Amino acid sequence: MASLSNRIHPVAGAKPPRFSALVLGALGVVYGDIGTSPLYTMKTVLDRAGDLSTPGTVLGMLSLIVWTLLITTSLKYVAVVMRADNEGEGGILALMSLLSRKEGTRIGIVSLGILGAALLYGDGAITPAISVLSALEGLKAPIPSIEPYIVPMAVVILVGLFALQSQGSARIGKLFGPVMVIWFVLLGLLGLMGIVKHPAVFEALDPRYGLTYLFTHGFEGFLVLGAVFLCATGAEALYADMGHFGLKAIRGAWYGLVLPMLLLNYAGQTALVLDGGVANGENPFFVLCPAVLQIPLVILATLATIIASQAIISGAFSMTRQAIQLGLCPRLHITQTSEGGYGQIYVGFVNWALMALTLTLTLTFRSSDNLAAAYGIAVALTMLLTSILIFHVMHEIWRWSLPLSVSIAGLFILVDLAFVTANMTKILEGGWIPLAVATVIFALMSIWRDGRALLVMKLERDTLPLETFIHQMHNKPRVHGTAVYLTNRLDVVPVPLLHNLKHNKILHERIALMQVVTKNIPHVAQADRVEVHHLADNYHTITVNYGFMESPNIPRALDDCAMKQLRFNMMDTSFFVGRFTIVPKKRAKWRKIETKIFEAMHRNALAATEFFRIPPNRVIELGTQVEV
Repeated sequence: MASLSNRIHPVAGAKPPRFSALVLGALGVVYGDIGTSPLYTMKTVLDRAGDLSTPGTVLGMLSLIVWTLLITTSLKYVAVVMRADNEGEGGILALMSLLSRKEGTRIGIVSLGILGAALLYGDGAITPAISVLSALEGLKAPIPSIEPYIVPMAVVILVGLFALQSQGSARIGKLFGPVMVIWFVLLGLLGLMGIVKHPAVFEALDPRYGLTYLFTHGFEGFLVLGAVFLCATGAEALYADMGHFGLKAIRGAWYGLVLPMLLLNYAGQTALVLDGGVANGENPFFVLCPAVLQIPLVILATLATIIASQAIISGAFSMTRQAIQLGLCPRLHITQTSEGGYGQIYVGFVNWALMALTLTLTLTFRSSDNLAAAYGIAVALTMLLTSILIFHVMHEIWRWSLPLSVSIAGLFILVDLAFVTANMTKILEGGWIPLAVATVIFALMSIWRDGRALLVMKLERDTLPLETFIHQMHNKPRVHGTAVYLTNRLDVVPVPLLHNLKHNKILHERIALMQVVTKNIPHVAQADRVEVHHLADNYHTITVNYGFMESPNIPRALDDCAMKQLRFNMMDTSFFVGRFTIVPKKRAKWRKIETKIFEAMHRNALAATEFFRIPPNRVIELGTQVEV
């Protein structure tokens, strides 16, 4: 599951963090998911492989894992996809915005971005469940009697993790890097202990072992691909967290530490299997560790899985903010939990919904083995969508030749298709759950986007050009004060202004029309935050620009207007916003359902005044009915 953290903006005058600090941060947040995959990947592969009587079979499985990490993670994401940054930010929504910014909004590109985001939500709830369960299951060897308590312990840990989200993760985040450094070094050391027993395991670096296994084991070999893919499910996080740490830090941490340690650990687990040291049903990861150190290993593994889960949760918060800013989701309450870290946010609705789904999965599947059967299918589909989008980037933005773009993107798409097809066999084993969640989220995002567009079109139909209105109102009496009207367009009269004039007979001395625009870039420079135009008769238009990684703050934007010769006294300023009631039109039954869903989403969305941080005692809402 991808983790979508945000860039931390340095405080003015502060020294930028050293590269070593960035590498530690990248280890903690970015590699939490992929770093815990050795806990369950090899065991799942062994369970699916069946017959392990020949060394070629075991080496073939390791070869598939090695080349999956090399092709999918190292080549595709770290070397190629991460070049497609949107002003330093990554992730499938940032990639979608990049393509829209360069080539104009296209329905196909937007739909792929929405689907990818929905899939990441769908798979996100499984990551905390499978990670924590797989770590705690390591206690079964040293303490067999603890088995009935593993699920309750996992539930307690997960509830505590979600309950603490509103406090922010800034403090515990400082421990992420050091803990994960210890974790990855330990992975490598454990792997070396196993490799010593069977050094011939390095033969698996030859890709022919993997290809031979695939082409000689028929459908069984194909099924193993679905388990092999578990080693790379965190690869999307490497791209998504670019804005937090930067390309250099992520690449340095991946090639310098993470990849070598993962390869050593997987090789060590395979060596134990070849040496006959792993009984049926045992997890080779924990068998690698001496018995006396297994309990400390479980404690460290649990900490690593908590870090992985934290990355998923904070990533869901970040992705939700992006979706809101890009017009794909209703406004939700977003709390900034740290002034120093822009990525430190909390979205209560997402937090509790994710917790409910994670706990349901934990209590339903009750083991990492069962969850592995449902895990990966949504991420595999997201990776396929990323490969399709990166083809457009290669050809349309980077201006690579069509044959070169097709060759490179085609390799990625071919590999992704193999993993998607193999994971499709998991649907009946529980894989339908993340797909069902993704389907619901995709439908809701699409309904919201289309409904908002229709609502705006209906409102604009009932108004008139602003220039005409100013001319008609030239001699009308005005009352003292400033009125700010939030609107989607600055060339027409806002509906609340017409209603205020019609029902209250009020026209203020100074009138400002304010439009909040979300750009297809992550952050907008402070100098470009506001655009002010002064019109006749003390009318003004204000455009406030934000990036899709930023949260609006209207009072602060009004302060910025002073540099454009427009000053505001908040005690003398009133904000007028529209409160619209959706009335469904007579139409086809499925259209009625869509309209009712949109109406419910619109009704429960966070009020514009709260989302834009407008002082509530300065707000006047004017209601109207709109037939949609």
